Amino acid sequence: MKKILLFAVLYTTICNAQVRMPAPSTTQTITQDFGLGKIELTYSRPNIKGRTVFKENSELAPFGKVWRTGANASTKIKFTDPVTIAGHNVDTGSYALWTIPGKKEWTIIINKDSKNWGTTYVESDDLFRFTVAADNMKESMETFTMQFADIKPESCELHIMWSNVAVRIPITTNVKDRIKANIEKALAADKVSGTTYYQAANFYYEWEKDYNKALPNATKAAEANPTAYWIFLLKGKIEKALGDKVSAKADAEKVIELATAAKNDDYVRGAKELLKSL
Repeated sequence: MKKILLFAVLYTTICNAQVRMPAPSTTQTITQDFGLGKIELTYSRPNIKGRTVFKENSELAPFGKVWRTGANASTKIKFTDPVTIAGHNVDTGSYALWTIPGKKEWTIIINKDSKNWGTTYVESDDLFRFTVAADNMKESMETFTMQFADIKPESCELHIMWSNVAVRIPITTNVKDRIKANIEKALAADKVSGTTYYQAANFYYEWEKDYNKALPNATKAAEANPTAYWIFLLKGKIEKALGDKVSAKADAEKVIELATAAKNDDYVRGAKELLKSL
């Protein structure tokens, strides 16, 4: 009886077991820091496998037809901070990204239904549409690929690439005004830290190009932390921008001294480059 029960258990286990296999179209999730938030993109990556793609009546993604922009579920894009896509404002949240491929241009669709599996597209759920140029790539790409590129503080591009076709979706954000307001609020506090002075100096130097505001903040930051070679390098760059080569040289030499002691070759190299530029 025990043998019969054991056989029954083993038979049931084998019959119910599921063999795990790689998905034909693998899923990829990309999280990109952007502005003061993040962008999360989730999509499936089919391979061409000798089939036709991006043509009239092609087997994959034919011209003129709404495409889930990948395989399986529709492509999802999530924003944790407001952005602008091709001139259209997009609030925080999750959206579906559909496309209509064309020979010379694609229609990009931002759809409100991010839970759609990808089999049913509902146009009434569209947030907006716009078109982008379709460019030819020199080399063909077997696996469908999406990526964020040309990433700057307030702009980036979402690239869609497959076969020998690439399209670029422009994404922008406005964080400068918010950063400036936060910087000014922090500087107006009763007690201001050296870190705040450094952040203010960096903001006025990099973002505002207001070197007259940047320098006093850099000076106060250096006074608060006299061994911080990174502050002296920023201060030297600001002085160079103001035409004060003597002070810039002195700060560059200070950086070399402090960074050498700290064994930071990158800042030693940066200071030497500053000296060469004077």
